[in-house]
Amino acid sequence: MMLNTHLKIDKGLCGTVITLNEGYAAVELETTPVMAADEEGLVHGGFVFGAADYAAMAAVNEPTVVLAGSSCRFLAPTRVGETLLFKARCMESDGRKYKITVNAFCGETEVFSGDFKAVVLPKHVLG
Repeated sequence: MMLNTHLKIDKGLCGTVITLNEGYAAVELETTPVMAADEEGLVHGGFVFGAADYAAMAAVNEPTVVLAGSSCRFLAPTRVGETLLFKARCMESDGRKYKITVNAFCGETEVFSGDFKAVVLPKHVLG
């Protein structure tokens, strides 16, 4: 299956789609020093959220999909140098509205869980 959305994403900041099936996407994010929030190497949550958002949009995989809302939990800290795996599944679809669940793992440890709402617009949001 080919990726049809968010084609200009900076993979260094939002991750790389490694698996793509209908209603499912897996994104891998290698955390880097640019993501550090402090000298200890704590990764800022915005980078984790960005990769989760990207995974959710890839699971829908429509060119004009946009994020409409989210609820998320950061379950464990992420450190620079760790690789995270985000698994996104479309749980519900009502025409153009989607509910997607995203879980992220560092090895066996779940570090993030979120519920996302997305909408597929008839044309580009900026058009």
